[in-house]
Amino acid sequence: MEQAKAVVEASVRKARELNLLMNVAVVDAGGNLKFFTRMDDAWLGSIDIAIKKARTARLFDMPSGDLGRLAQPGQPLYHIEFSNDGLITFPGGIPLQDGTGHVVGAVGVSGSTVDNDQVVAEAGASAFNAAAP
Repeated sequence: MEQAKAVVEASVRKARELNLLMNVAVVDAGGNLKFFTRMDDAWLGSIDIAIKKARTARLFDMPSGDLGRLAQPGQPLYHIEFSNDGLITFPGGIPLQDGTGHVVGAVGVSGSTVDNDQVVAEAGASAFNAAAP
């Protein structure tokens, strides 16, 4: 829980630095919600998106945006976003790895452009990596 909280806090710090309002979710190794925050006045519709970005990153152990490239028309995973009760295949979801490279969860961020979502998620992932045993 403390590591998940640190990821969310680092993400929120970055969002504030960029003057953004974000929803930030952390899921555990099973893709279950571990920690979540919605900054005051962040979009309500982005709550579900943040959680699904985190779940997507964990279920496939890759950034959600990387999966998105494989899900385009003509690509091998076209329409994968309809599986697993809905996935989000654009940037803002990043797997969290322990010191041995084992994926132990993921962070998902939503509330701005996908580029901003990704930057804020990267700040959270960096905080996790800095604290990983």
